[in-house]
Amino acid sequence: MTLGEKLRQARQEANLSQQALCGGEITRNMLSRIENGAAQPSMKTLRYLADRLGKPMSFFLDEQTVVSANQEVMESARRFYDAGQYAQALETLGGYCGPDPVCDREKALLTVLTRLALAEQAVDEHRERYARELLEHTDTRGVYCADALNRQRILLLGRLGGNERLCAQLPSLDEELMLRGAEAIRDGDSRRGAHLLEAAQHRDSPKWMLLRGETYLAEGAYENAARCFRQAEETYPEEAIPRLESCYRELGDYKRAYLYACKQKK
Repeated sequence: MTLGEKLRQARQEANLSQQALCGGEITRNMLSRIENGAAQPSMKTLRYLADRLGKPMSFFLDEQTVVSANQEVMESARRFYDAGQYAQALETLGGYCGPDPVCDREKALLTVLTRLALAEQAVDEHRERYARELLEHTDTRGVYCADALNRQRILLLGRLGGNERLCAQLPSLDEELMLRGAEAIRDGDSRRGAHLLEAAQHRDSPKWMLLRGETYLAEGAYENAARCFRQAEETYPEEAIPRLESCYRELGDYKRAYLYACKQKK
């Protein structure tokens, strides 16, 4: 039996409605969520409910029950964050007491999200000093989605200006550039696809070579296209081999064209 089920059973045995059990300590909606397993009570709330029901706290707990002393702090901070009240959310998180294995990682993530949101507001409002203080003291290490959050932090620092060399701290955009390049090629805009691919930091992967070969092929640059497709051939044979046959036919190299035609029949 779960904690919520035990709580409901004890309340019904005491012939109390949810409203009567709540008193002035918690809301009826919160009690309903606890009884249905949608929320876990803080130790303070559980102690209050146990006292009202005349039960020891141990009655509701077992070895698998995990509660957090920071439950109410986190719920309040979440509400402020969802409402866009970032200053209040950060202030609420200041009342967090750690270490807490239940909430520590969520608290770390919510703190970073809140600080970044406040920094973005400060940048938009030209409060550069406050924004810089927030960003320089925001540590994304160890939180969920750390790379994406650190990228957001660095881009905000970039909007503040200064002489920092920030690009070296940014994660590579190569995957995004190749995805955008592939979509441009599919849309028939090979020139845009080529520009996107050439902006990549690393231009030697088989995937990059395959895509760049497509742009060369569309432009009629068959020698360059063949060079790229050869370097993609081993990894992407189904795509590269037919295109290599086409390139060598266009170049008048019928011996190689024949060899690649034979490879397709294997």
